[in-house]
Amino acid sequence: MFDIVITGGRIFDGTGKPAFAGDVGITGDTITAIEPDLAKAETRRLIHAEGRMVCPGFIDTHSHSDVYVLIQPDAPSKIFQGVTTEVAGNCGASGAPLRGAYRMPSDWKDKPFPDTWQSVADYRRLLEAHPPAVNVVLLAGHNTLRGGAMGYDNRPATAEELRTMVAQLEQAMDEGARGLSSGLMYPPGMFAPAEEVATLCRAAARRDGTYTTHMRNEGSGLLEAIDEAISAARQSGVRLQISHLKTAGKANWHKIDAALERIEAARAGGMDITADRYPYIASYTDLDYILPSWFMEGGNKASLARLRDPATRKKLREELCHDHPAEYWPTVVIGAVTEHFHRKYQGMPLIDVAKQLNMEPVDACLYLLDVDELRTNAFFLGMSEANMHRILAMPWVTLGSDASVRALTGPLSVDYPHPRAYGTFPRFLRMALDGKTVPVEEAVRKMTSLPAQQFRLKDRGTLARGKKADLSIINPETVRDIATFDQPRRLAEGVELVMVNGRVALENRQMSGSYAGKMLAG
Repeated sequence: MFDIVITGGRIFDGTGKPAFAGDVGITGDTITAIEPDLAKAETRRLIHAEGRMVCPGFIDTHSHSDVYVLIQPDAPSKIFQGVTTEVAGNCGASGAPLRGAYRMPSDWKDKPFPDTWQSVADYRRLLEAHPPAVNVVLLAGHNTLRGGAMGYDNRPATAEELRTMVAQLEQAMDEGARGLSSGLMYPPGMFAPAEEVATLCRAAARRDGTYTTHMRNEGSGLLEAIDEAISAARQSGVRLQISHLKTAGKANWHKIDAALERIEAARAGGMDITADRYPYIASYTDLDYILPSWFMEGGNKASLARLRDPATRKKLREELCHDHPAEYWPTVVIGAVTEHFHRKYQGMPLIDVAKQLNMEPVDACLYLLDVDELRTNAFFLGMSEANMHRILAMPWVTLGSDASVRALTGPLSVDYPHPRAYGTFPRFLRMALDGKTVPVEEAVRKMTSLPAQQFRLKDRGTLARGKKADLSIINPETVRDIATFDQPRRLAEGVELVMVNGRVALENRQMSGSYAGKMLAG
């Protein structure tokens, strides 16, 4: 007796093996049978999947949905992609633990939450009280730990401050976090020496955690940053995942060979290293990412004071002009803007915004950061499509959206996201189905069993007896992303049914109202 039988589909089991015809039997939250024919088995519900792909639920290995799943628990932008698990807390910023002088990112802290929390245990209890539609894997962010222990000072941590960070990480992992993330291009992580990160990696390794890193540099210093990440993993023995691996800036595209060779050599030497990537050639982050590290010292309040001081602003402008020649500015496109009057600039190239403001691009950039209090986001069009395809084809690269949950209505519908928030997984699958990247079975493996292995999700990632019933039924003829840079808030097509822990979350483009997700604690 099954609760659900899925019959008539082609099973892509997540291992990379050739797809095969078969039926799936589900009892409770678990897959209890995979057989050639279960159509006549006794079941409470029979789902026909003729002509469809039956896949494990996709695992988004690079998400920022930590707190957004508390606001939008049905997670439509991800469920419509077939995502059933999100690895959150990336790039050094995590939803917990919230301690000391650490501040949440501005796009998090201004949202309405169902309750307050501080520790990972608190966060986990809150998720249990307000369960989302997707599962959540949480990493503890280095920026979160450092900000809590010592604020935003540009200096090495004292021995006591480092002990505090280690203790906070150990506690976070004991309470359910599955590892450590860093964002070494952002404050306060940018101020940390390599040895501080390596020390925290040792603590993560002792608890069998994974270390994900938004490296210190993804352009001119790419190779040195890869060396730093590999060194931290080698010293500590931690599993390493390089976040959104790229060669940023045309002048750095040629570094792809050396970058991949470094990682391959480390893997050949026995190191456990993977990376994640999204199938787009534009990145998306805070516009103030282009500002120098000295400007970011002391946190937002101190940075804004510098920006509004005429002499310091003049110095900053001169440095930006020196570091970014004229041909750089056309590669910047304005994303989400908090100041309501300037939302008309969302999706507009910075050079066009500058023309409307009758300013030079560098001055328009500083103007927006000033009036928006450093909360402006931007697209950076600096990646090679050929390099993107090479990275996506590497057998150790998983899929990560680098995006948080979004929705078409409510508080998560008003910003201007990267289309990857709505389209990453169907886009990559469509590429595979159209013969533009790896074979389809390999594409599915990259989105399922490979990330499950890297984050030690032992009961997820494959369709097999005894695994949890996270799965999706996909129409291979219609699956595609339709979100664009001009219209980023558009739900993907072709994912016809999504099941999380044995309960249907999406069917026939309708959310079921099921909230069966949980925190997958370490």
